[in-house]
Amino acid sequence: MAITIRRALKEDCERLLELVKELALYEKAPQEVTVTLDHFIESGFGANPVWWAFVAEENGLVQGFALYYVRYSTWKGQRMYLEDILVTEQARGRGIGKLLFDQLIVEAKERNFNGIVWQVLEWNEPAINFYKKYNASFDPEWVNCSISV
Repeated sequence: MAITIRRALKEDCERLLELVKELALYEKAPQEVTVTLDHFIESGFGANPVWWAFVAEENGLVQGFALYYVRYSTWKGQRMYLEDILVTEQARGRGIGKLLFDQLIVEAKERNFNGIVWQVLEWNEPAINFYKKYNASFDPEWVNCSISV
């Protein structure tokens, strides 16, 4: 089956949110997905989008996605922040993640970002092994912090 990598469209948002929930379930935190579909759509396709995404489509069905936004580092400048990358469980092992990640690299270069940054859970060995294929650097020094407002 042919896989097509393309930019996400507004019409993809319902499926993307389904995949976000699938990822949250895999990461053992399904209760953490509280964004509404309307907010998700507005954030990606409203007057001032704050995220962009690529989808992997096969026979009209989105089987994976990679969603990013622009992060600014006072040390490095503009960088791509990869918020989520997911390939559905039934479509894994066929190179779809590589196609998505390679497209992110192309996008980062075209937008003159000086790098791509992301997080991975320490127990997610399949993802860690995937990123190692790209010679990713892993930084154990930093602690994630957040607050709810």
